[in-house]
Amino acid sequence: MPASIPAAHIRLQRAYDGPTPEDGARILVDRLWPRGLKKEALALAGWTKELAPSTALRQWFQHEPGRWPEFQQRYRAELAARPEAVQALRAQAQAGTVTLIYSAHSAEMNNAVVLRDFLLNGATDHETTP
Repeated sequence: MPASIPAAHIRLQRAYDGPTPEDGARILVDRLWPRGLKKEALALAGWTKELAPSTALRQWFQHEPGRWPEFQQRYRAELAARPEAVQALRAQAQAGTVTLIYSAHSAEMNNAVVLRDFLLNGATDHETTP
């Protein structure tokens, strides 16, 4: 099990809400750039496309609430297959506050929610199978 991260070190914020002083390092976790926003508006410290859901998974999910449980399982499997990128973000969150920036409309059903949980709790055996 990786070293623990204080839950307060990982925040979530919708890209369209704008930066706040408490954000720490702002990391975009979507594969696509948020529509209609300029680079300066996001004030990003980084963009981790490699930790975003695959294009195929994103297109399959389409933010359909009934697909949310399976999306989470499939996305965790994708994250488990990228240990170096996950560890780099985990180390950043252990060192200080990180805000995961997403562009989905739903604050409860988006990839940043799953990524935050994955970073805080790590992978388990059932999360490594699609």
